[in-house]
Amino acid sequence: MRIISLLLLLFVSISSCNADNNKKIKRSGEKNMDRPQYIITVTQSNKELGKIVLETFPDIAPKHAANFDSLVSCGFYNGTAFHRVIPGFMIQGGDPNTKTFPNDRSTWGMGAKGQKTVPAEFSDLSHKRGILSAARKGGDVNSATSQFFIMHRDAPHLDRQYSIYGQVLDGMDVVDMIASVPCGPRDDPNETITMTIVKKKK
Repeated sequence: MRIISLLLLLFVSISSCNADNNKKIKRSGEKNMDRPQYIITVTQSNKELGKIVLETFPDIAPKHAANFDSLVSCGFYNGTAFHRVIPGFMIQGGDPNTKTFPNDRSTWGMGAKGQKTVPAEFSDLSHKRGILSAARKGGDVNSATSQFFIMHRDAPHLDRQYSIYGQVLDGMDVVDMIASVPCGPRDDPNETITMTIVKKKK
């Protein structure tokens, strides 16, 4: 009887330990109202398509979260476009060239000279649908600037290659809408889709 009691105690202890570990891992990707939130208003042909509500993860990727917050605060993203749209994968935006050179799409995605770069901040989070991650140049993991992408579908092969720093809280239907628009050979929407981003007041 004593052996059974000890076994039961051991089982309960192991279960509790596993529960705590799962909670810690899950918590890093859960919605947390203390995290900063942002509203992306998406427009195409002077018509609002809808809004995407994001939260960033200063507790997981503080440098990327701070960079995004700084760019939003100065209105950097307002008028920029979602210049790369791949359904079943992701939608990408935030390149200043989409605003500076709206009629020269060959520059879209190239970024501007002198932009501040942010070093990689990898975590155990995975690139699942709705995740916000930092785009980068070529194979340099420390070359992220202002460009970001939102996952349309899961892509675990991007894990620990691109820095995850947020997620969509609301508006995945708008992400789906963007992902479904007709695009050209460079994956840029035939009709430009622009954005305005503001920080949500608490």
